[in-house]
Amino acid sequence: MTATVNQAFDAIAIGRSGVDIYPLQVGLGLEDVTSFGKFLGGSAANVAVAAARLGNRTALISGVGDDPFGRYVRRELDRLGVDNRFVATHGEYPTPVTFCEIYPPDDFPLYFYRKPSAPDLQIDPAELDLEAIRSARLYWSTVTGLSEEPSRSAHFAAWEARSGASEATGNKHGRQPLTVLDLDYRPMFWAGPAAAAEQVQRALQHVTVAVGNREECEIAVGETNPHKAADALLDLGVELAIVKQGPRGVLGKTRHSSVTVPPNDVDVVNGLGAGDAFGGSLIHGLLHGWQLEKTLRYANAAGAIVASRLECSTAMPTAAEVSDLAEKTAVEAVNV
Repeated sequence: MTATVNQAFDAIAIGRSGVDIYPLQVGLGLEDVTSFGKFLGGSAANVAVAAARLGNRTALISGVGDDPFGRYVRRELDRLGVDNRFVATHGEYPTPVTFCEIYPPDDFPLYFYRKPSAPDLQIDPAELDLEAIRSARLYWSTVTGLSEEPSRSAHFAAWEARSGASEATGNKHGRQPLTVLDLDYRPMFWAGPAAAAEQVQRALQHVTVAVGNREECEIAVGETNPHKAADALLDLGVELAIVKQGPRGVLGKTRHSSVTVPPNDVDVVNGLGAGDAFGGSLIHGLLHGWQLEKTLRYANAAGAIVASRLECSTAMPTAAEVSDLAEKTAVEAVNV
């Protein structure tokens, strides 16, 4: 997985990749569905695609099986603008496949086929290109990668590398700016909430941005109240805490500011990729130094656009699409 990087990436994500098999028929259980579409999937992969679609140079650290689906994942990442040099092929486990059922507007059951383990959880610390991780302008991780070894150790090795680079530039706190943790808690990947909470608490000592919904914040800091959850994350040293509140919008909070942005009103087709689109647009806003309100407004718009489409990775919007919806929503809010 080592490689020479001549130019620092704008963003590197680490974590899940695989294949999404989504029904082309809405409102049916999988036992009754007769046609499906095949798409690149996995939260980290989707976030990397979303950021790339907005014009950022991105890469993914992950793993796939030595099988046709693994070859598809690597090829599709490249086609969608994500550097796949850090996606290793592990022969022991097959490339994960995920099925879903689609019951708009808010019921999308997921079925993960990742047992007994998945290649993206076999990322080993020795395989990491630490120089690429250190030099990336933004580094994105998810909580799922902490659920098993050796992936867990790889995550902490990467954070230590970024901390070392930060200290070398005079930052005594040892946290490199734009080191992001997606609180992405999936109960099926953990022995229980307590096991997840222990690892998330460790991880939060290394990052500067944390983003998750209210339930994920409860795992992370024991709070579901958005402002209390954000404050608890800030107390752990995070510089920016983002709490998604569903129909109540999204809260972004720093030590000096607090912004709540309302959601966008769209006809939901499949809500599963909305969070990843939000993440990709959040990356874009952070990289470009936007004000917090604009960053969250654009991220909300990106999520809404993908929620109105069937697939995830190939549904990620362009910068023009995000801007159009975000600015339209802002104008409507002013005119209310």
